[in-house]
Amino acid sequence: MELFKQIRLKIGDVILRNKIAGKKRKAHYSNINQVKNIGIVWDASKIDDFACLSRFYQKMHENKTDVKILGYFDGKNLPNQFTAIRYLSIVKKEELNLFYHPVSADTHTFVNNRFDVLIDINFKKLLPLQYISSLSNAGFKVGLFDSETIDTPFDLMMDLKGPVNVEDYLNHVVHYLEMINSGTVN
Repeated sequence: MELFKQIRLKIGDVILRNKIAGKKRKAHYSNINQVKNIGIVWDASKIDDFACLSRFYQKMHENKTDVKILGYFDGKNLPNQFTAIRYLSIVKKEELNLFYHPVSADTHTFVNNRFDVLIDINFKKLLPLQYISSLSNAGFKVGLFDSETIDTPFDLMMDLKGPVNVEDYLNHVVHYLEMINSGTVN
């Protein structure tokens, strides 16, 4: 069974790479004061990290920046704290196709949304979240640096020593976004 899963993951990765190859995008970012909306892709199996994300949402909301979080949860029962939150959508295992690509309406909407900034919190490199981050129409994408990845979808990568703490990661992201003040990033 595990072998079949690994084969499906490899095929899913190849299909994703082919989709990425056919998609052209130009990164755009001015400065943090111009950011009106942020999308966050998150590994929701890390339930304790949700408190950090809620604080981040609150901080951004106070700055009049809209935040949408799309998480992937592969467990059987969705935790109660993930329900009835308007800025959080969760993709569950049953919303993946045979090759671990998310096929839910929430995923489609999120990928097609033109976020000013996309923040990837997918430290385990889960394929469903890689799919979302890679195909997102976000103007500027931020993710964790990985020396093994050749074709990264990210415009800005954070090189943090592990284990990476979500709150520290988000603080670093905001810090570096505040430092950037340009028209278009190429």
